Amino acid sequence: MDVKEIRIEDFDYPLDDNRIAKYPLAERDTSNLLYWKQGIINKYHFYNLPELLEEGDLLIYNNTKVIQARFHFKKNTGSTIEIFCLEPHSPIDYNLAFQSNKRCEWKCLVGNLKKWKEESITNSITIKGHSIDLTAKRLGKEDDMTHIIEFSWNEDDITFSDILLYFGELPIPPYLNRATEEKDKTTYQTVYSKIDGSVAAPTAGLHFTQKILDKLTAKGIKEKEVTLHVGAGTFQPVKSETIGNHPMHKVIISVKLSTIKELLISINHIVAVGTTSVRTLESLYYIGCHIYENPQNPSLYVDQWEPYQSNYSLTVEESLQSIINYMVNNKLEVINASTRILILPSYKFKLVNKLITNFHQPKSTLLLLISAFTQGDNWKEIYKFALNNNFRFLSYGDSSLLIR
Repeated sequence: MDVKEIRIEDFDYPLDDNRIAKYPLAERDTSNLLYWKQGIINKYHFYNLPELLEEGDLLIYNNTKVIQARFHFKKNTGSTIEIFCLEPHSPIDYNLAFQSNKRCEWKCLVGNLKKWKEESITNSITIKGHSIDLTAKRLGKEDDMTHIIEFSWNEDDITFSDILLYFGELPIPPYLNRATEEKDKTTYQTVYSKIDGSVAAPTAGLHFTQKILDKLTAKGIKEKEVTLHVGAGTFQPVKSETIGNHPMHKVIISVKLSTIKELLISINHIVAVGTTSVRTLESLYYIGCHIYENPQNPSLYVDQWEPYQSNYSLTVEESLQSIINYMVNNKLEVINASTRILILPSYKFKLVNKLITNFHQPKSTLLLLISAFTQGDNWKEIYKFALNNNFRFLSYGDSSLLIR
């Protein structure tokens, strides 16, 4: 069967609103943990994770940090325009965008657009004792949903990072059906978050505590980090009847040379924390194939259909070694690439052997990934077990450890 003909209706399940966790547990690591290995299902708690992993396993975390990306601009008429910053447009580099003085451009979603009839909106805000006039100006549209918004302000000493911190609101998922609260600034971040850029948390990591991390290290379980900034596409359901008409958004991935080297010596023991880590790791295989074929000028981009249309013969080891050679030859400590990889049933996993992940929305690309990882319809038994045993669902919900 052509993977593009996969029907999204086949990946539905009943999820009542009362099963969606609106808030996290007071103690992160007391959440339930579903354990699945080749058809065997058991119920544990997340603090049991060190007992369920093996010495020599390599945990891969996504160290992205959620930014306060939602702005509420008040108009003189009393109406409010919501501007949700998705990713930088100019400068395109995240760090440069955050450090911008006086102006920058972002790709944004705009709420209450019909009330925004003027070219620009200006609000006065106070940052570090300075009164700032912050202006949002529409420059055009990226696509049907996304607008290019120019932000400008009248104070040289204030960066866009300051504006996000003082004026922005943390964008919690819409399916929580509540307003952002002050405590979300802590609870909606992983304990290992470092790199600003996401507009949604890599939620599989929300269960980790420093105590758990210490126990994992004590057992001889290794850890490395990757970076993939999670976009608003995380919240968007598949609207087409078949997956072939669903476009995946391009995301930037960043991986250190030391991480690639550790992956190479940890084949068959790689544990991805979350679906963003899965997509990053699996994309590396195809990046390595591109480098192997064209080491002087390789494409550092993975298309969403590449896994199903390519026929690379490289082993995982050969692919990773190609990346290492390329980085060493070009004196790179970090490789930056982009990916639209879409992991569907029939996908052949290259790197990931174990997956720590939450329970995902019906009819989502994340659920398709779970189906691929657990091979076929096993996801239905996993989700049936979770529903029957009162697991909590989605971002602030419970977790699972899946082993191929």
